[in-house]
Amino acid sequence: MTGVERDEVDRNGTSTGREGHLVRRVGFFGPHGTFTEEALTSVPELVQAEHVPFPTIPEVLRATDSGEVDLGLVPIENSIEGTVSTTLDHLVFDSELLIQLEVVLDVHLHLLAAPGTRLEDVRSVVSFPHASAQCRRFIRERLGNAEVLAANSTADAARLISEQHPVGTAAIAPKLAARLYGLEVLAEGIEDYGENQTRFLGVAPARVPAPTGHDKTSIVCFQTADHPGSLHEILGQFAARSLNLTKIESRPTKQGLGDYCFTIDLEGHVSDEVVGDCLRELHLALAGCKFLGSYPAAGEHGPALREKISEGRRLASEWLGDIRTLVESTSEEDSNR
Repeated sequence: MTGVERDEVDRNGTSTGREGHLVRRVGFFGPHGTFTEEALTSVPELVQAEHVPFPTIPEVLRATDSGEVDLGLVPIENSIEGTVSTTLDHLVFDSELLIQLEVVLDVHLHLLAAPGTRLEDVRSVVSFPHASAQCRRFIRERLGNAEVLAANSTADAARLISEQHPVGTAAIAPKLAARLYGLEVLAEGIEDYGENQTRFLGVAPARVPAPTGHDKTSIVCFQTADHPGSLHEILGQFAARSLNLTKIESRPTKQGLGDYCFTIDLEGHVSDEVVGDCLRELHLALAGCKFLGSYPAAGEHGPALREKISEGRRLASEWLGDIRTLVESTSEEDSNR
């Protein structure tokens, strides 16, 4: 199961959560044919809900904030190009949405053009900037440093090529977009590195999925003041509790040059005692600590790792308990017996 808190699909085709939450409408970064739509259709619990495309990431998130859709699915990071800052900054600064699930998708980018176009005819390339940035080497070496133009999304780039047929212009997009918009594939797998994955987040207002035993928690740490060792003080809270960080990134707070906060993903759920204790101490010590969500982690290897860590903590607690039994009582305690 994923973090959408769903047990079953009811007869009306809506996703029903474990705690009664209904996911009737899912907004996604569109139009049809994006990798986000592909990620959405890979989640069995969301297939039967109504899928609503939005032309930009901020529009998906605003629609989720307003309740127009029950869940929003947007990209958050790519293994080649890194964080999608539009998504992250909205979650950190502009809303109180909480992460419900994550999806990791293998992605491959292709060069698409109107039928009859040859590779040597291409003089300009249009795509979502985060996608075209993953193909810099191909553009430089195979397209003679063709002009790179921006589109709202990869699929929107394909749609524009299909509708306008601009001479000498190709789109960088998924193969699904070629089928949807009647384009030919001029070159396959043009990303600069073979291992290319994108991580997507499903977000919704004010609820936290139940723990699964293989979870992540995302937070934002705002420093009280920038001073030597300030980051070490934050990281020390996790190290002291053997909490593994899966991602840490600094982001400008928008308050002034050089003023940064830290977004952190860690293994574990807010309901875990050790995670809760860590968050409590961070909230006490920092100027601010924003909770972005606890949600089921993608992948199959987490449960074994968490079981191993839990067993280690159990053994360490038993060891400490045995030592404490050796502590002598005070004379006052003896007199009260």
